[in-house]
Amino acid sequence: MTHSLRIAYRQSRALIACGLVALSLLCLGQPLAAQELGPLQQVLQQDADLIVKSSRTSIGPVIDRIVASGLPVVPSFLTAWQDKNIWQREADGLFFIATEGEGRSYTLTDLDSGTEVGTAQKDALSQLKPNSGVRGLIATALVQFQLSDPIRASREAALTAIERRPAAELLAPLRASIAGEPDADLKARKERIERLLTIGYGAEPAERIAAIEAMSDDLGVDVRAALNPLVATTLKVAPQIPEGANVARKLLPGTDIDRLTAYDMLVTAGLAPARYTSSDMKSLLAEHVEGGTVGGVALARLSHPEARILAYAQLAQEGKVPPLVDEDEITAALAAHVVFETYAEPSPEVTDAARAALQSIATRVGLNQALDLGLDAISLASIYFLAAIGLAITFGLMGVINMAHGEFIMMGAYTGYVVQQVIPNHTVSILVAIPLAFAVTFAAGVAMERLVIRHLYNRPLETLLATFGISIALQQLAKNIFGTQARPLTAPAWLDGALVMNDVVAISYIRIAIFVLALIFLGFFLFLMKRTRLGLETRAVTQNPRMAAAMGINPGRVNMLTFGLGSGIAGIAGVAIGLYAKVTSELGADYIVQSFMTVVVGGVGNIWGALLGATMIGTLQKGIEWLNPSNTLAAQTYMIIFIIIFIQFRPRGIIALKGRAAGD
Repeated sequence: MTHSLRIAYRQSRALIACGLVALSLLCLGQPLAAQELGPLQQVLQQDADLIVKSSRTSIGPVIDRIVASGLPVVPSFLTAWQDKNIWQREADGLFFIATEGEGRSYTLTDLDSGTEVGTAQKDALSQLKPNSGVRGLIATALVQFQLSDPIRASREAALTAIERRPAAELLAPLRASIAGEPDADLKARKERIERLLTIGYGAEPAERIAAIEAMSDDLGVDVRAALNPLVATTLKVAPQIPEGANVARKLLPGTDIDRLTAYDMLVTAGLAPARYTSSDMKSLLAEHVEGGTVGGVALARLSHPEARILAYAQLAQEGKVPPLVDEDEITAALAAHVVFETYAEPSPEVTDAARAALQSIATRVGLNQALDLGLDAISLASIYFLAAIGLAITFGLMGVINMAHGEFIMMGAYTGYVVQQVIPNHTVSILVAIPLAFAVTFAAGVAMERLVIRHLYNRPLETLLATFGISIALQQLAKNIFGTQARPLTAPAWLDGALVMNDVVAISYIRIAIFVLALIFLGFFLFLMKRTRLGLETRAVTQNPRMAAAMGINPGRVNMLTFGLGSGIAGIAGVAIGLYAKVTSELGADYIVQSFMTVVVGGVGNIWGALLGATMIGTLQKGIEWLNPSNTLAAQTYMIIFIIIFIQFRPRGIIALKGRAAGD
């Protein structure tokens, strides 16, 4: 009995073992069943081939199906796919997130559970590498998940993606995310984008019209980009205007559109027989030459248009060529049809609102362009004034034609460059460079006045030649020291960028800084001339040097300091101009002509005249450049011609000077 039990026990164990082995072999011998795959893996396997060989033209519906699954792991999968972290195991075609391990081994992570499920060699895997177009579609799909992401950067990236690729399916998730947006700036941005999407993809005309009216005072380029398709028209022909068509206008052939062009449209639409040009007729006649004649007309006669028409008519009567279309037939065909333009947008109310909004925006854009042009003119005027204020002292008050004034500007710019080589901090270096440039050019001006200018007072021709020679020498000296290549004079970081008022009006911070600096020097000059002893002595020497000398004033000392002051201000102007212009040995030559024109047009020796002269020249130059933006050289030529004419009527400038220069 005991022995029988033992035999039965052993047999049962053998049967169980055999069953387990058979089950194992069955599982290994066939692919994984669908129910063993995770939900996302099942979705991916349905389009596995399209995912592996993805392209922008074919992957869109696949991504839509993945998103429509509503699985919570979809965002993480799309992100990994976008970052090229998805791999396919070649043995069974399953997708995993793979991370590189030791050697050529990769750790595989299940897409649904997020757990590691094993390893595989790189040779057994195939990496998904979506191109830029596919990644763009993935980014668009990720937007609806990122809009409510707790990380602000993700929400901001989602809005940027919507702005780049707006789509109708993004409108609903965007609207849903607005109420819960905690960041005020992002909420305002979401509301703006929501209105733009509503304009193009809103379900009801009323909500689209409301969005259009809300954006009618927005000057953004994206607003015009959203409105323009609503008023885009297509030229069509038909026997009558289709019912329900949103017609922009009807065109009268011969008045609004060329008759033949309108008839050719009928031919293209299959509504009229084709007409043949003279060259077409010649080609058809050449195909039917028989025995030296065509349609019974000798070849020698076909040089005349009437003979060709006669031959063609005979061929048409015989059915060998299509019949000619005469003017009466063209007129009849045009009379039986209508030529019209239709809007792509089917709702007339929406197109009316879009047209009104675009007209309002166009008016605002025009006004803002005028404001932007005015700011550019003021900016250029401040540069010219800053460059000319030193010359207003040396030439205006002293009557010295200093052709080396531009080289003092160049010396100031190079001084700023040298300081920045020693002091790397751009803010500190500029603060040091401004007084140092003044000191360097002041000393150079004093030396020039003592060695050359003081021997040439009241001899303008000799002064001009002497200072012109000095300017050439200074330019060559700068080339010998710094070379011919442009040297960088870098502005501080807080001067980078521009003050942007809207999409039309913007002005760089460097231009604003130069404008402020010009105002500072205007105030400094007025204070110096009106409130200091040097200013009093300078005015006295300017008006009557002999009387000033009799009163105990040293004219030579005053002239030396005045000339040095004008040169020092030119050096500071060089630092400011060098922040946005290239610093070369020819830097001063670019501004010497404008500086003299500023002083002469404004009124020699008057600071207010120099200010008005700089404003007039800057405004004139920008206005001419606006009228002829492709040729700035022509703008400068027209400006010089205008100034020549202006001086003929106002030889003493806008504000005439009383004193030495006026007497000359």
